[in-house]
Amino acid sequence: MAIVVDSETGIYDVAVIGGGVNGTGIARDAAGRGAKVLLLEARDLASGTSSNSSKLIHGGLRYLEHYEFGLVREALGEREKLWIIAPHIIWPMRFVLPWVKGLRPRWLLRLGLFLYDHIGSRKLLPATQSVRLDRHPAGAPLKPEFVHGFVYSDGWVDDARLVVLNARDAADRGADVRTRCPVTRLERTAGLWLVETPQGSFKARSVINAAGPSVLKILDRSGQPSSQSIRLVRGSHIVVRKLFDHPHPYFFQLPDGRIFFAIPYEHDFTLIGTTDRDHQGGVDKIEASAEEIAYLCEGASRFFKVPVTPADVVWTYSGVRPLVDDGSGKPEAATRGYRFDVSEAEEGAPILSVFGGKITTFRTLSQEAVERMGERIQALAGAPWTDGQPLPGGDFAVGDVDDVIATLKRRYPFLEPAWAERLIRCYGTLAYEFLGDAATLAECGHHFGHGLTAREVRYLMDREWAVEADDVLWRRTKLGLRLDAGQQESLRRFMAGDETR
Repeated sequence: MAIVVDSETGIYDVAVIGGGVNGTGIARDAAGRGAKVLLLEARDLASGTSSNSSKLIHGGLRYLEHYEFGLVREALGEREKLWIIAPHIIWPMRFVLPWVKGLRPRWLLRLGLFLYDHIGSRKLLPATQSVRLDRHPAGAPLKPEFVHGFVYSDGWVDDARLVVLNARDAADRGADVRTRCPVTRLERTAGLWLVETPQGSFKARSVINAAGPSVLKILDRSGQPSSQSIRLVRGSHIVVRKLFDHPHPYFFQLPDGRIFFAIPYEHDFTLIGTTDRDHQGGVDKIEASAEEIAYLCEGASRFFKVPVTPADVVWTYSGVRPLVDDGSGKPEAATRGYRFDVSEAEEGAPILSVFGGKITTFRTLSQEAVERMGERIQALAGAPWTDGQPLPGGDFAVGDVDDVIATLKRRYPFLEPAWAERLIRCYGTLAYEFLGDAATLAECGHHFGHGLTAREVRYLMDREWAVEADDVLWRRTKLGLRLDAGQQESLRRFMAGDETR
């Protein structure tokens, strides 16, 4: 098997395994410190847990009940930092929490929200308000028994875009990013790691194992023992036609003690989730069960005047969260914190494995992982930098997104308003890279529908590692919700080279 090496030294400083939010965040952080970085992903970027989240940048209000004050404080501190560095794909929302008679008392909810407002360095986001739902727009679609509630702040993120933009920035800073490149074997040899893949073998001074649900499998392939265990918890979501016209998402409480969200999604839809179920079996193809779909529909129907049924579901998605196994009884009680497992110094070339985590804390997790490895690998020992540098396309202020959309529309008058908004919300100022000098829709090449053109698809293939149609339809965009079967097939033929690009 051929050895693939860095062109200058023949050796990477670190091989990062896993193309989810933690792996790409680590690769970005390390590359920005000047290290020679290799990022390996077995499938597509964000093809697992990181594109199947509830898509929230939040502190985790419900974690206060489990006394995880440190985790909540860390996550709350990250909300505004992430919003500032990625204002195109992250934006604030005002969540509505109806009070449910017979469940958590109103005073307890208000106390929790007071803590939520004050323990996390909130500066830009507005504070919690108590509301009468019979006088608030968010009360209109709810059943009349829900009279009292609270409105509080959290954030939304396009999770898959967050992953891809971290990978893009890592590559722009010199990282070698390889998708569809599974690690088949890890071996220490001559003080280095030999990393075997179907694309060849690579040499690295260190390995950071951020493989999510497959973290223990990678450790097995390395021969490195670990005392840490993980708990695989499946979270499923459903998408239905929009249930309400206002911009407020909901945070609902259920009699079984669980919570779930109903969130405005892609303008015309409502996202409902999530479940928490212990997951057994493989992690390559995760699907929502009929029982989970029914559970979410029944939960939504407890609150909305118009019932939600499985027949209303237009799409489902599921992901497996690799949580730290802390011995919690119920899956929803398992910690969303993270831990590291680092090999001992005398064992030779180091390997660091990441256990747990949540999307909101990916940046601090990445920074700490690099710093921990920097104690062993000098090239990773640079100063932290990611808390103030925008992700690609996010080089504008958080309050300027509407102006950025309007400017794009003026530069390209053929863009419909919804199209211009989608492009900025996906790419930010990077949209100019593929629109280029186009003066008409025809100059953008084949139009697959709903504003997806050949120019954009070529950009995704050339700059964002898109290979298959699903990479575009469900991760780089969410246009799989809109393109019909014929349009999707046309996209598949185009990407396979069966149609002129």
